[in-house]
Amino acid sequence: MVSLLYSVRLHLDENLEQMQQGVMMRKVKSKNWKKQRYFKLQDDCMTIWYKSKKTGNAKSAFSVSDVETVREGHQSEVLQSLAEEFPPERCFTIVFHGRRGNLDLIAGSAEEAQCWIQGLRRLVDVVTNMDQKEKIDQWICDWFQKADKDKDGRMNFKEVQHLLRMMNVEMNEGHAFRLFQMADKSKTGTLEGEEFVLFYKALTQRDEVLKIFQEYSKDGKKLTLLEFVDFLEQEQMESNGIEELAMELIDRYEPSETAKARHVLSIDGFLMYLCSPDGSIFNPEHRTVFQDMSQSLCHYFISSSHNTYLMEDQLRGQSSIEGYIRALKRGCRCLEVDCWDGPNGEPIVYHGHTFTSKIPFREVVSTLEKYAFQVSDYPIILSIENHCSIEQQDVMAQQLKGILGEQLLVTTIDGRVPVQLPSPEELRGKIILKGKKIGCLEDSLNGQLDEEPEGEESEEEEEELESEEGEILRNEAKKKEKKSKQSLSEELSACIIYCKSVPFSSFQHSRTYYKPYEMSSFTESKTRKLIREAGNEFVRHNAWQLTRIYPSGIRADSSNYNPQEMWNVGCQMVALNFQTAGTEMDLCDGLFSQNGHCGYVLKPSFMRTTETVFSPDNPQSRGDSVLSLAIQVISGQQLPKVPNSKEGSIVDPLVRVEIHGVPDDSAKQETKYIENNGFNPQWGETLHFQVRVPELALLRFVVEDYDKATRNDFVGQYTMPLNSVKAGYRHIHLLSKDGTGIPPASLFVHIRIVDLSTEID
Repeated sequence: MVSLLYSVRLHLDENLEQMQQGVMMRKVKSKNWKKQRYFKLQDDCMTIWYKSKKTGNAKSAFSVSDVETVREGHQSEVLQSLAEEFPPERCFTIVFHGRRGNLDLIAGSAEEAQCWIQGLRRLVDVVTNMDQKEKIDQWICDWFQKADKDKDGRMNFKEVQHLLRMMNVEMNEGHAFRLFQMADKSKTGTLEGEEFVLFYKALTQRDEVLKIFQEYSKDGKKLTLLEFVDFLEQEQMESNGIEELAMELIDRYEPSETAKARHVLSIDGFLMYLCSPDGSIFNPEHRTVFQDMSQSLCHYFISSSHNTYLMEDQLRGQSSIEGYIRALKRGCRCLEVDCWDGPNGEPIVYHGHTFTSKIPFREVVSTLEKYAFQVSDYPIILSIENHCSIEQQDVMAQQLKGILGEQLLVTTIDGRVPVQLPSPEELRGKIILKGKKIGCLEDSLNGQLDEEPEGEESEEEEEELESEEGEILRNEAKKKEKKSKQSLSEELSACIIYCKSVPFSSFQHSRTYYKPYEMSSFTESKTRKLIREAGNEFVRHNAWQLTRIYPSGIRADSSNYNPQEMWNVGCQMVALNFQTAGTEMDLCDGLFSQNGHCGYVLKPSFMRTTETVFSPDNPQSRGDSVLSLAIQVISGQQLPKVPNSKEGSIVDPLVRVEIHGVPDDSAKQETKYIENNGFNPQWGETLHFQVRVPELALLRFVVEDYDKATRNDFVGQYTMPLNSVKAGYRHIHLLSKDGTGIPPASLFVHIRIVDLSTEID
């Protein structure tokens, strides 16, 4: 079975052969936790398991598809702490997708380390570049490996029954045996190689896709070029150059060379197309930067992180540079750093007055220099919570300038005082500091400095002022402030250019006294209050000045607030705890999945003018158009089991479709649940929605395992901007709670979008 799937694609080289023989390496968790483990690449070349040397028990495994990258040398805090004990040539770090912790390893020699580094990188490259057919082949192979209990390379009927349970299939024993006999061409009572592939194909036959295929195919066996053009035009709502598109898709997805030469599409090619990125619900044109990037910075939603250095909760969690790396890899463009005086004159980063661990500021800046522009080359905004003495602020400024060099923005782009904020395009490759500043930008450009700034409150102070004992604490805070007024370093102040922090009094006060390069930060509760009291004023304010929102201090567990209501009034930097999975981060990932995942999304035109009449609580202020959205949830494919579920239990899946947008648009509907079938559930239900402000709407699909006694369990989800949805028959490739893919789990849907105002005309 293994050779069947890998003979063409993957030839074993010396590295992979050595990896399959196995090797002892040290697994490292801290400076004091370094334990020998035996690592071995399995025969499938896709699974690595390891066990303790001492007992040979406690075997663990991970799949190559779980690995994002392999870092060479001392490229983690743990390995850096062991730099004097172990040379970098023997050290490497395996980085996994999502929020799973890294695996730090120390090999016995530099040669062994290189063998695993090069071997793993090759395997990750193979997985990353698999096409749709290879992914399915890989999935078949994975199941075969799991079900072949005695590892003899063949499966008897008992093993097949066990496999069906593992695959989330509840099937009549007689029907399962008929499929088994049909596939057992050799009549040996077992399935091997091609026979198992045949069994799998019979099991996964897509009758609902065949029905659609036959509706457009005259002979029921193939789609001619013109028949496929009809399908693309009438169902998929394609409009420009359809014949050329049809030929491209046939060339790309038709497996038969004969059919390809005749410009026809078989049922296999049709299914391959529907399961591909071209048949996905997400508009492929939106996977690249397609929006105007030359507008003022305040005209964009900006992917933003809160307390980026934290990996867990806000009180006792670990601080790590890994938080910055992960946020940047997710396309985050606004990062936060809390700076405090550290030992030996070196500033440190941690959540002040808590038990969170501490990391050197220098390491954060070095990480930024390395990873800032790997995913996106649009500007980074570094929000500085400054609690340092003047001496250590000077050190911060020196480290920022010394390490970041030309990347750090230290003057306006044209040397003049800005009348509006520059664009992401003009600021490409630049890191902008947000923080308090002495005097005005005009003064620093002229070489003059005013008195100390009336700085915006830090997050801690802001939280104090909004607590229940507000009035008493406010008076205490004022007394404390008079006693020890925080001073600001001139050197650090000079680095604050386009994001000077200022306190907020009112929208009118800001309009009268503040400049476009000044900005304020708000807690989530203060933001909600302003939205309730002055929604339209807030939208207008955000059309000329930047705003940053951050979570309430009572969220010690690093939970998140709903970012949608802040985006509804045009707040640009809606900072979330990126380390915490859940609906809120799904919405964030969904919004920023468009525009090439570059971390900047252009706000709708009605939110980019200071004269706008738009308010989220009055959607008619945008105009009278209403979109009608009909979503037929047809079927599901290979849904995963719920983690930690009982052995043999099979999911009872239901699909919930959610609209997140302005209050009038926000809605949820769900299908009925299908009992005992996570493999190929069929719903065939149509859900209807009306959307008044589609430019702000996100569409979210959630699959849950129904449980009448307790809360439903999460199975998978997919969230995206409504404006990136493609109409017609589409597959939705589900994501895990962490936002990583769980192939081949998907939903098959039909989408119909109608502008009711156009229809009336």
